[in-house]
Amino acid sequence: MTQSKEIFGTILAFIAAIISGFSIFANKIFIVNLNPIIFTATRAILLGGIFFLLSLYKSKWSFKGFKKVSWKYLIAIGVIGGGFAFLLFFSGLKITTSGRAAFLQKTLPFYVTLLAFFFLKEKIGKKQITALLLMFMGTIIISSAGITPAELWSYPELGDAFIISATILWAIENIISRKAMILGENNFVVSFGRMFFGALILFGMILLANKFELLFYLTQTEWMYIIISSVILFAYVLTYYWSMKYVNVSKTSTILLFSPVITLILGVYFLNEPAPLFQVAGSAIILFGACLISNIKSKFSGI
Repeated sequence: MTQSKEIFGTILAFIAAIISGFSIFANKIFIVNLNPIIFTATRAILLGGIFFLLSLYKSKWSFKGFKKVSWKYLIAIGVIGGGFAFLLFFSGLKITTSGRAAFLQKTLPFYVTLLAFFFLKEKIGKKQITALLLMFMGTIIISSAGITPAELWSYPELGDAFIISATILWAIENIISRKAMILGENNFVVSFGRMFFGALILFGMILLANKFELLFYLTQTEWMYIIISSVILFAYVLTYYWSMKYVNVSKTSTILLFSPVITLILGVYFLNEPAPLFQVAGSAIILFGACLISNIKSKFSGI
């Protein structure tokens, strides 16, 4: 791992964190009046097509170099991370606050780090453990602050449960994605698998729920929301999985803990979401942990 690649991968991870912080806030606005399955499925199929073209471009428009790992990896990535996890997340985001959802989703590094240690043999240093604990402490402090249900966060407890479930699924998908890249797969192909096969699962759910006709009744404004959200998600997926190519998946996911602070600030300012003192204190701790983790070098012990 060269120093330049480490720096480049770390910068990409921070860009992904900034995009993620803005994305959750924006999607909270978009999802309020949209069906979560319709919203998630249409985004997934749009991005699946884009990453398919990028994958072909990367392989010089030849299918021979398109896929270097078994289809089971790409299908698993799509079903787990691009399908069920997204559905759970947006179902939860619809009924809880954007700030709360952002911080709960950013417990991701704890699941990822644990799984990466056992299944990818990633080495976790003392400094990284310290940063993880600090950032987890900040997340716990924030999530411990209770909130009163309101119009835009009608059932926060159930929403929180959906968010946590989605986060666990994303952690599993992160490990499978990193494994595929270690085996030589391109990050564009991995991203394609995540979105395309996830879209197939989601559209299958739409058919089973007899909601396919809802696609034909989307308004111009709703389509605009879906397209904007898709552009934001494309930027996030591109930078996050590109970062994963150069640094440990545990480090990449930990840097994402920086993003809820952005979501919290936007939610408070624009949506009048509650921001108890505990949330402010937790945000400061997470920022400190993010600064600490950015200087940690990725260590690999092989698989």
